[in-house]
Amino acid sequence: MFKIVNKRVLNTTVTMMDIYAPLVAKKAEAGQFIILRVDENGERIPLTVAGFDREQGTVKIIFQIVGATTAILNMKNEGEYIQDFVGPLGCATKTDGLTKVCIVGGGVGCAIALPVAQKLHSLGCQVHSIIGFRSEDLVILEDEFRACSEKLTIMTDDGSYGRQGLVTQPLEEMLARGEKFDEIITIGPLVMMKFVVATAKPFNVKITVSMNPIMIDGTGMCGGCRLTVGGKTKFACVDGPDFDGYEVDFDEAIMRSSAYSEFERHSRESTCNLFKREVR
Repeated sequence: MFKIVNKRVLNTTVTMMDIYAPLVAKKAEAGQFIILRVDENGERIPLTVAGFDREQGTVKIIFQIVGATTAILNMKNEGEYIQDFVGPLGCATKTDGLTKVCIVGGGVGCAIALPVAQKLHSLGCQVHSIIGFRSEDLVILEDEFRACSEKLTIMTDDGSYGRQGLVTQPLEEMLARGEKFDEIITIGPLVMMKFVVATAKPFNVKITVSMNPIMIDGTGMCGGCRLTVGGKTKFACVDGPDFDGYEVDFDEAIMRSSAYSEFERHSRESTCNLFKREVR
């Protein structure tokens, strides 16, 4: 059992927790993930390592309430426990030798982008961050990004905060005026990453994307997280989650990501109805 030592609501649909898992915290690096079960009857869900404190033995997770399991997890409070917390899994983001990087994050994907930005900043790399959200009330981790970024641009779809527009706009502006980056690292919705890659391509800048497809076991055995990268089948859990953005078949990944959307919707509705009956 793994204790929830801290819980913080970031917005109406996103929650941050610190989990006491000293063995995971000892080895975790930016870009890796864990798989947890809330209880012994729960499903396994992957969540990115959003931070860690080796001294305190804690691992930070940030999750969006989108399905039954995340709804149940969100009902847990500080001092309570979750059943399983396995990791770190996947390959850490490669940060050595980089001197100037642009981080592009979208929505809850910013929770994955932040530890990468923090790691780069700690290594002396110049970090320019662009983060995008639908509206002001969904903005998360602004202070944390400011602390590790030489320049931070916040975009909102409706213009309620920061600049109005898509994250690709300031990226294209920077590249067009001659800004040079060793690499662009983008993390967020698949459609967003697809167009960030398309924006970077004319400028021939190296670009890394973090892929988070359907995943079950986290060891490459189930095949659920398979992707086509460079014309070959790769598994996000063991080969990634980071890949060369120019080689990822985004259209296939987007199609596969929606395969269980209807099932997830019914599952969440059933869970919400259960909570309502318990409250009554």
